[in-house]
Amino acid sequence: MSHTEFITLYPALQAYIADRRKEFDTIPQDRKEELGQVADYIRGRMGKSESARLTFICTHNSRRSHLSQIWAKIAAEIYGLDRVETFSGGTEATAFNPRAVAALQRCGLKIEGDESISNPRYRVFHSDDRPAQQCFSKIYDQPPNPTSDFCAVMTCSQADDSCPIISGCDLRAPIRYADPKAADDTPTEAAAYDERSRQICREMLFMMSLV
Repeated sequence: MSHTEFITLYPALQAYIADRRKEFDTIPQDRKEELGQVADYIRGRMGKSESARLTFICTHNSRRSHLSQIWAKIAAEIYGLDRVETFSGGTEATAFNPRAVAALQRCGLKIEGDESISNPRYRVFHSDDRPAQQCFSKIYDQPPNPTSDFCAVMTCSQADDSCPIISGCDLRAPIRYADPKAADDTPTEAAAYDERSRQICREMLFMMSLV
């Protein structure tokens, strides 16, 4: 059961999410098991009336980790999981890549930010009734990210390999995604970013549905 009826999503976004929820059967079983580990963590925290904080980590905190942070929060709200908090970070800070921002806008999200600065701070809206998510590139242990009592979700192999220890995390969960950066400045660039966004949205929705 979802709580979508209590959230007034933007119409294009609502249609996009409805399509992704129809795709749960396309998720491989081994992937469902990986997502289930994080769902179990969330369920355990909520069972103790505690917040479940998820920090999505990739190398540059520019693409996959931001997509995961944003879709996970939206998915949590759709399923009425108010105690879920989402964050993202990298092993180094760069900027939220404008190609990833554009992909999210094509999904129906509204995004505001000053792209004239090197590391823009974006406000990401999925509803006029809900606060915007504040997104910018940062190292995984820098504010506002938690430094204890959180689940570290490793979204790329490079970050997973280069961070042998994530201090303070309760659970380290590798949920890796292929980097759409490989298609930058090619004719398939937009398609690559759209496909990665679809996959992450679909999987975050599935993960929250398990809770």
